[in-house]
Amino acid sequence: MSAKHITAQIKDGLGSITLNRPPVNVLNIEMMDEINEVLTGWVGNNDLKLVLFQAEGKCFSAGVDVGEHMGDLVSKMIESFHGMFRLIDKLGAVTVSSVYGSCLGGGCELAIFCDLVIADESAKFGQPEIQVGVLPPIAAQIMPRIIGRKAAMDLILSGRIISAQEAHAMGLVNKVVAKGELARETEEFIKPYLSLSAEVLRITKKTVKAGLMDELEPSLGIIEDIYLNELMRTADAHEGLKAFLEKRSPEWKNR
Repeated sequence: MSAKHITAQIKDGLGSITLNRPPVNVLNIEMMDEINEVLTGWVGNNDLKLVLFQAEGKCFSAGVDVGEHMGDLVSKMIESFHGMFRLIDKLGAVTVSSVYGSCLGGGCELAIFCDLVIADESAKFGQPEIQVGVLPPIAAQIMPRIIGRKAAMDLILSGRIISAQEAHAMGLVNKVVAKGELARETEEFIKPYLSLSAEVLRITKKTVKAGLMDELEPSLGIIEDIYLNELMRTADAHEGLKAFLEKRSPEWKNR
């Protein structure tokens, strides 16, 4: 495929998707559709053992394009954004994110949705959506399952940004490495999984999910309905997004 904002390849059981939309890898609909096209092509590949999400540029990802949360685009944005997670879930392969710098909003959701996360000490994680009048739907679904309800409520309701070390202590990140060592450390981190059977990895991941009763689709459908038909019909959601784009503080109406 020809893509503007990502590069992707499969080699020796490893599928790599590299975010490359300068300067900070903001995920717009076009970029997410490129990711979805790649993932769709990988569904059913029995030799795929592991999918690695990584990035070029200043950071992993500063989030989803706020301008595409507005007006008629919001439904398409949610469709493309959630499409990534539905396809990752459908693949069944082990997923890993390799994170540095800002990893915020939708970028954070993409990273933490992965089964395993390795980050360098420069990484900053957070879901600041509430500060602009919206919410992080994927984080609402997955974060309580990873770090528990209390910690998830703290991060989602406050929108605060945390360090790689704090994310590691919470259980959002598996390993923190020194700045400048991420590429080498990521290669070492994923090496053990690539020596295993792709089929056994898929079945093992499926078993762990079954043990958690953690099916994505039922809860994500409810979350989408709340997002599009409740949240995006409030005055404050539109005010928060508009204020962000206009670089001013929002004036909340509480409705």
